[in-house]
Amino acid sequence: MTGTARVRYEPADRLWLAALSHLIPRPQWGKIFPVTPATLLAWHRTLVGKKWDYSKRRRPGRPPTAAAVKALILRMAAENPGWGHRRIHGELTRLGHKISASTVWHILNRGGVDPAPRRGGPTWKQFLSAQAEHIVAVDFLHVDTVNLTRLYALIMLEQGSRRAHLLGVTANPTGPWTAQAARNFLMNAGTDMTKLKFLIRDRGGQFTDAFDAVFADASLQVIMSPPQAPKANAHCERFIGTLRRELLDRMLILNEQHLRRTLTRYLEHYNTARPHRSIRQLSPAQAETGPPTPIDLANHRVHRRAVLGGLINEYKIAS
Repeated sequence: MTGTARVRYEPADRLWLAALSHLIPRPQWGKIFPVTPATLLAWHRTLVGKKWDYSKRRRPGRPPTAAAVKALILRMAAENPGWGHRRIHGELTRLGHKISASTVWHILNRGGVDPAPRRGGPTWKQFLSAQAEHIVAVDFLHVDTVNLTRLYALIMLEQGSRRAHLLGVTANPTGPWTAQAARNFLMNAGTDMTKLKFLIRDRGGQFTDAFDAVFADASLQVIMSPPQAPKANAHCERFIGTLRRELLDRMLILNEQHLRRTLTRYLEHYNTARPHRSIRQLSPAQAETGPPTPIDLANHRVHRRAVLGGLINEYKIAS
């Protein structure tokens, strides 16, 4: 005897049976429909679910934040280290962009930025950047002569204008010598000291209370950098590196007079002719008077001027 094959209903059959169930009282379902009431209800739930299924119309969760907005949030955090996610959220709201504070928090957190930074004091980098035009820094540069005598040059750098000054050269940088070098500079300086407020120096023994008092009389506040923290006097450290790369590593120094004369000539070039990236590729002298008038170099002759025996060259437009 052959058994009856199982009936398999197509989706259209299920649709019609589920629709007819609304017209027939439930107690009569077992007599009329060839399936159990549980199966009929399951088909109905499936149909309802398909009708209200929006999974293909949208992605689950909130729409993603635009990449440009994420980049702007991370940029604001980098440019304003003291801003937390609430402050950045407020700035975006002020600009007219609607975004939740929690979204800003998640973007900062995923970008490796603290969403709620500590409200401590500024870092040395922030302080130097904010007060650059009011800061001068001093430091000693040592040079070994041909006969291995070690000489010391006291250098000063104006961080805002990038002008550099030589305060003195000696083989014995004692406290009294350093203080007297500071007095001589202030008496003969062509720099307007009224614009300056801070002087940064390290904790070397040559910088005594008498040295600090000289600049305190000129209304400058002396700030000592922390021990073994070159970043606290980064501009001066970099200037000394420039001196070595462009000058001292490329020539031999004979004696104290030779070093003083060489540094004086190089600083003249540094202040009047050498371009600086930090001041729009102008020299300090040009930054004070304004950039030159643009010209077409194809219509002019350019003359070369050798400095320090040809170690450095300067160029100027022929008059």
